[in-house]
Amino acid sequence: MSKLPQADLEHILERTRDLWEGLRGERLFLTGGTGFFGCWLLESLLWANDRLKLGSQVVVLTRDAERFARKAPHIAAHAAVRLHLGDVRVFACPPGRFSHIVHAATDASAKLNEQSPGIMFDTIVAGTRRVLDFAATCGVRKLLLASSGAIYGKQPPDISRLPEDFSGAPDPLALHSAYGEGKRVAEMLCAQYGRQFGFDALIARCFAFVGPHLPLDEHFAVGNFMRDAMAGRPISIHGDGTPLRSYMYAADLAIWLWTILFKAPSGRAYNVGSDHAVSILDTAHAVAEAVANPVAVRVAKTPDPAQKPARYVPSIDRARGELGLELTIPFAVALRRTIAWHHQQFANVETTLPRAG
Repeated sequence: MSKLPQADLEHILERTRDLWEGLRGERLFLTGGTGFFGCWLLESLLWANDRLKLGSQVVVLTRDAERFARKAPHIAAHAAVRLHLGDVRVFACPPGRFSHIVHAATDASAKLNEQSPGIMFDTIVAGTRRVLDFAATCGVRKLLLASSGAIYGKQPPDISRLPEDFSGAPDPLALHSAYGEGKRVAEMLCAQYGRQFGFDALIARCFAFVGPHLPLDEHFAVGNFMRDAMAGRPISIHGDGTPLRSYMYAADLAIWLWTILFKAPSGRAYNVGSDHAVSILDTAHAVAEAVANPVAVRVAKTPDPAQKPARYVPSIDRARGELGLELTIPFAVALRRTIAWHHQQFANVETTLPRAG
């Protein structure tokens, strides 16, 4: 994988510059380093570390150090990075003290959630408990949990944006609720451990995102749309295109997560995402127009005018009011940057292939 765009890294640093003093000379432990969140957090941390001469170190939990190094050699080889082998549920605690922990390890696979909900639930809950047991012994001051908007369950169609005090929840009898229920338990555990052991437990309830490192072959609709459009194929919507989503660019995601870690009060949860709702159909058209050669959009079903569209859109008033956070990258710009980065990945692959003859 290529590095993140320098413009994005500078953008993140510009808006977080005053926060990093809390990490000067300190050590941070991070789980989920090879994922979408982890790549953005690690690269933005290392960028700040180098530019501000923080002298910080980050220990990254990984199940496969060789795979990590293949995916992100520029991260794995950085002098401030140490890879720590282990499964998030049972890893051996690294020695020494750590001032900060970011727990971002979760397999957000819709396939795993549907086919093996027990494994999904156990990975989230047992993994969080193991991280918290480590936090209780390593002198940590602040711990950030990357939670999810899935903890709210199904969004009522008459609520335009979900606030943090919404009292809904996933259906406990539905197998696909394992992910959302697991995150709910993880939040509860963080709050309890933080109070018991005296560290700040911060919760980021994350919604939907777009940006470099977003998978193009999983259950993320916007990623699938990009895959097809970049290949010159029509974008196919299997439903009626009416569900409403919102998308935050990953540079904003990194700014928000670092701000929550360094500034938020303990035991407080914040929605992280965009509050600008866009339908799946409009998302598809936006992607189709963002590629060099626009493609067609095909919709399988006709909308039912009597049916209110499903929604998955957060309220971000709490983050705005309490932490001064805002969205800085418009959706159209986010799409263009993501597509450009993925085109660069394909170009890099082509230049490394052996030539015939």
